[in-house]
Amino acid sequence: MVLTEQEQERERDLSAERAQELLERRSLVLWRRPWWTLKYGTIEAGGLVLSLANWLLNKWLLGSLLALGIVCILPGPHESYVSIGLKNLRFALYWMLLGVLTSVGFGTGLHTFLLYLGPHIAGVTLAGYECQTLEFPEPPYPAQKVCPEEGYVRQVPDIWSILAKVRPEALLWGIGTAIGELPPYFMARSARLSSNELEGVETEEPLELQKSKRHSPRGRSNVFDGAKQCMELMVRRVGFLGILLCASVPNPLFDLAGITCGHFLVPFWKFFVATMIGKALIKATIQQVCVIVSFSDHLVNGLANFLGRLPGLGPRLQTLFKGFLMSTKQHMHKTSNSLSLSLVSHAFELFTVLMVAYFVVATLNTLAQIHLRRLQEKQHHMRNIELILYSGRDEEASNKSLA
Repeated sequence: MVLTEQEQERERDLSAERAQELLERRSLVLWRRPWWTLKYGTIEAGGLVLSLANWLLNKWLLGSLLALGIVCILPGPHESYVSIGLKNLRFALYWMLLGVLTSVGFGTGLHTFLLYLGPHIAGVTLAGYECQTLEFPEPPYPAQKVCPEEGYVRQVPDIWSILAKVRPEALLWGIGTAIGELPPYFMARSARLSSNELEGVETEEPLELQKSKRHSPRGRSNVFDGAKQCMELMVRRVGFLGILLCASVPNPLFDLAGITCGHFLVPFWKFFVATMIGKALIKATIQQVCVIVSFSDHLVNGLANFLGRLPGLGPRLQTLFKGFLMSTKQHMHKTSNSLSLSLVSHAFELFTVLMVAYFVVATLNTLAQIHLRRLQEKQHHMRNIELILYSGRDEEASNKSLA
C-alpha cells in the first residue's frame, strides 16, 4: 500500500515524537531529575501497593487467611505442628523472596546469589570438609555453620551429599527467580491485549539499538545486539524448549524473553513452567555444583599454594588467605575471636548495604519511567480521541454544505 505524502509526514512526526519520549524517559533518573523521579516512582509504587491490597482483600483469600490465623492462635495439641509449619513457612518465604529480588527489576535486580545463597553453599562446603559431617546443630544452623559436639561419627562428605544438603534453599531460591520474571511478561501481555506496543520489543527496540550502536564500541554493540536477537528468535520459533534453554543458563537478558513471550501471547503456564524448570532445577543446580567444586578442600588448598608462588605480593597474599581460612575454621569449632574474620564480616555487610542501595535506586528509576510511560500513552489516547471527534465534525459540516 502506497502512503500519501501527508501520511508519510505524519509517520515521520510520530516516529520523531516517540524517539523524543524515549529520550525523556531515559533522562528520568534520580541523579538527573530527582524530584520528578521521586514523585513518579512513589506514585507508581503506591499504585502497585493498592493493587496488591485489592487482590488480598478478595473475600475468599481473606476468609482463608483469617481462618488459618484463628487456628494458629488457638491453643491445643496442634500447637507443635503449627510451630513447625510456621518455621518452614518463614524458611520458604525467606529464600523465595531472595530469589524474587534477584530477577525482578528489569535487569537491575539484587544479586542475592552472590550475597546470600552462594556464601551459604560455600559455608556449608567448607564446614562439611572441616567438621567431616553435615549434621550441623540447629540452631545456630543455617545462620552459622559450626561443628557438633565431640562424639559424632566423622565422614568426609562428597559433592552429592553437600548438594542434597543445600538443595531446599537453592530450589526455593530458583522458584523465586522464576516468579520475579513474571512482571515483564504480564506488562508485555497487557500492552499487546490493549493494542499498545511495549517498549523494548518492536517499536522502540530499533531506536534503542541505534543509540547503543552510536554510543558503544562496535564490537561490544554487535555482540550485545546479536545476543538479543538470537534469544528473541529462539523464544519465538522454538517455543517451550527455547524458553527452557534461555532460563537454564546465567542470562542477564532473560527479561527480553519474558517481554517477547508476553508480546506474542505465549500461554502463561507454558512460559512459567519452562522458566521455573530452567531456573529452579537446571540453572540453580549448575550454580550449586560450581560453588561446591570451587570451595572443595583440595581446590582451596591449591589456591593457597598458587598464591604463594606469585612473584612480589604472593607470600603476603598467601599469609592473609591462610589466616582467613584458619579463623573461619576456628569459628566453626566455636574457638574464634579473630579480628580478620570480623573485618571480613563488616566488609561483607557494607557491600550488602551498597548493593541494596543500588537496587532501591534502580527500582525507583524503573517505576518512575513506567509511570511516565503511562502518562505519555494517556496523552496519545486523548489526542486520538480529539482527532476522531474533529474529523467527525468536519464530515458532518461537509455533508451539510453538500445538502
